[in-house]
Amino acid sequence: MTTVAEAEAALAERARQCEEQGHKPIDTDLGWGLGVVFRAYVRASEHVVEDLPGGPRGYQILRIAAGDKALSQAQLAQHLGIDRTVMTYLLDDLEGAGLVERRPDPTDRRTRRIVATPHGQERLEVLTQRFEAAEEHALAPLAPGDRAVFRVLLQRLATTADAADPLTNPCEAVDESHTPAAEAVTAGPRRSRRR
Repeated sequence: MTTVAEAEAALAERARQCEEQGHKPIDTDLGWGLGVVFRAYVRASEHVVEDLPGGPRGYQILRIAAGDKALSQAQLAQHLGIDRTVMTYLLDDLEGAGLVERRPDPTDRRTRRIVATPHGQERLEVLTQRFEAAEEHALAPLAPGDRAVFRVLLQRLATTADAADPLTNPCEAVDESHTPAAEAVTAGPRRSRRR
């Protein structure tokens, strides 16, 4: 684990090397830092949902479906910012895997509530543990106390930014990170990926 002093020494050394090469270091740039951390998190968590129908969206649906208040299909689509047609396909796949079921709403038979099955609940527990491990991997360079502080500060920044400019579709954040400017900031060594 790297100490603060070691990290500062490494930054100073990188700054010195950049200066020798005639350019300014990017290490202190907020956008660069956020992009690198986001990329590390994505890479650490990709394997978690690779066999789940719908991938990350499937996980979000399963997580909400396992909650105390079952949402209708339309409410779920709106809450997650997913097109209704896409939501139908995602739910078909999750239902086909035995993870969720559509139950008639007792107050309105035309409406279906999305509920996690017992198998879906079990699968969610495993996925949540895997996500926690992926998060710990991404945050491993920080001491445990620093991780807690980082999470609190990040949550504060995220909720404030979201209140000022609400994200209607969680995937927009990922989509926006694939603009040419963002790609340049987060670009790292390219690896071939299975799709």
